Amino acid sequence: MRPRTLDELVGQSQLRAPGSPLRQLIEDEKSLSLLLWGPPGTGKTTIASIVSQQTDRRFVEVSAVSAGVKEVRAAIDGARAELVATGRETVLFVDEVHRFSKAQQDALLPGVENRWVSLVAATTENPFFSVISPLLSRSLLLRLESLTDDDVRAVIEHALVDERGLGGAYRLDDDAADHLVRLAGGDARRSLTYLEAAAGAASARASTVIDLATAETAVDQAAVRYDRQGDQHYDVTSAFIKSVRGSDADAALHYLARMMEAGEDPRFIARRLVILASEDIGLADPTALPTAIAAAQAVQLIGMPEAGLNLAHATIALAVAPKSNAVTVAIGEATADVRAGRIGPVPSHLRDAHYAGAKKLGHGSAYKYSHDEPFGIAEQQYAPDTVLDAEYYRPTALGAEAAVRERWERVRRLIRGPR
Repeated sequence: MRPRTLDELVGQSQLRAPGSPLRQLIEDEKSLSLLLWGPPGTGKTTIASIVSQQTDRRFVEVSAVSAGVKEVRAAIDGARAELVATGRETVLFVDEVHRFSKAQQDALLPGVENRWVSLVAATTENPFFSVISPLLSRSLLLRLESLTDDDVRAVIEHALVDERGLGGAYRLDDDAADHLVRLAGGDARRSLTYLEAAAGAASARASTVIDLATAETAVDQAAVRYDRQGDQHYDVTSAFIKSVRGSDADAALHYLARMMEAGEDPRFIARRLVILASEDIGLADPTALPTAIAAAQAVQLIGMPEAGLNLAHATIALAVAPKSNAVTVAIGEATADVRAGRIGPVPSHLRDAHYAGAKKLGHGSAYKYSHDEPFGIAEQQYAPDTVLDAEYYRPTALGAEAAVRERWERVRRLIRGPR
């Protein structure tokens, strides 16, 4: 089912546009060297195959897994000899070029620089780290993106009816197609592998219908029933948060795994953990919020699937942490008072006293500088009269908040005085 032309290539619309480097290399037969960088199954080898089929140039393939400097130099020398003898140009395809050593990549330079070959090199690694600068500067870097679910679905639907695929011999149920698309993870090659396995399983059952049960059997992985826009999304997320709040780390990990396996946005999960760290733990464990934020940053920095470890780390840490909703209650009550109109003027000794005329108004004149007072705490009024006796923050005796509670009670007495 490998595409034979650029028009058959699924996804990568930016690379197939008129006048793009790929069009110039294939249709205009211009001498260009390209670095194709992208995840597995996005079309790097396919593009090389299209180049070999749609041009009159000589096509030579070298694999970085098995070739050494000797093989690279032989390919370059052969291309040069062919160009001199017949005028025919050579396209040299190097798969997994990031596996080449510096010496092997150096061996490519003469052929690229003198245009004895048009190099097409494919890599799944960041070429700015894995490809030498001289080769990088002499090549056009083309970034291939992971295929969308719609792209993968198009690949599967085409394979169902094309004579090179299943030739219309099987019908694929919608829920089975959804399962295969999700498992493919943006990899067209993987989706075709799973489809072929599912068709084989249906054939073994003497059936021409590939249903969900057949697809699950074929790829040995159960379908996670989870609609990212429906009830399952909200139900599983709710269960996840309530399990962490309830300190059941095992249940929380179960729901975390369900979300990750269903393709939930890891940034969404991380955001929920950051919120929970303050909403349900607060100062009972002051490390909870930094832990959740670190996991959120790791998701951005590393990406899935590896960042799943960071999310699991944070989930367990927050689940086993002592719990307190004192922060949530405090800001809720303070907000309720403000919305109810209990605002009042700022006490004059706390008002800004830096502008001309402020002292005449009495602003700041009676202010006590905390650092000049015993224990660094001054006895004076901070709150407006309307909420003078309000006690929003009421620490619990759980975890580290027990020490906060003891200190806060002493501090509040010092601030408010004997009354």
